[in-house]
Amino acid sequence: MLSERFLCFCLSILRHALDKIAEIKSLLEERRIAAKMAGVYSDSDPPRKTMRRGVLMTLLQQSAMTLPLPPPLCGATPASSDYVAKQGDKVAARVKAVDGDEQWILAEVVSYNHSTNKYEVDDIDEEGKEIIPLPQWKANPETDPEALFSKDQLVLALYPQTTCFYRALIHTPPHRPQDDYSVLFEDTSYADGYSPPLNVAQRYVVACKENKKK
Repeated sequence: MLSERFLCFCLSILRHALDKIAEIKSLLEERRIAAKMAGVYSDSDPPRKTMRRGVLMTLLQQSAMTLPLPPPLCGATPASSDYVAKQGDKVAARVKAVDGDEQWILAEVVSYNHSTNKYEVDDIDEEGKEIIPLPQWKANPETDPEALFSKDQLVLALYPQTTCFYRALIHTPPHRPQDDYSVLFEDTSYADGYSPPLNVAQRYVVACKENKKK
């Protein structure tokens, strides 16, 4: 049986191929329009016949339906409910702080006990703390805008130069796949309760879950 990670890898290759096909189609369309404006058509690229609007709308709808959905753990797309993090996966793990409250830290999965449904992660003595798998794929804002957190959305983000996740608001989502999020961390030392914008990589921004007091 194929592993979920291998399936995600296959989906990534498929998406890349579809992006290339779309790019080629776009280039061909630009060439056709340029030829039309110049009043010249080659034998290999004749002018298109007029298409009825109803047929065109149907084709456009069918084309939209063929676009694959972003795979699990792509950007803001969460893992499935039955997802099990693998050994070595980076996760956000809920731990108890010195003051008794709980916080989220960057950790690595050591093992998973299927009988108890509990994880063991590095640097944590206790077993069974809740984890959030980190994204394994970057979301492309042009093709997968729904796989990005929105402006003003509450998230957990890794504070720069630390291994701790804190609550933050999305200030600016990425505009390109390689871009970071710009986030506003909750900080009571500022008048409005939030820090100035800070950049955090897509991999270290996850859906917010409330901390619990024990």
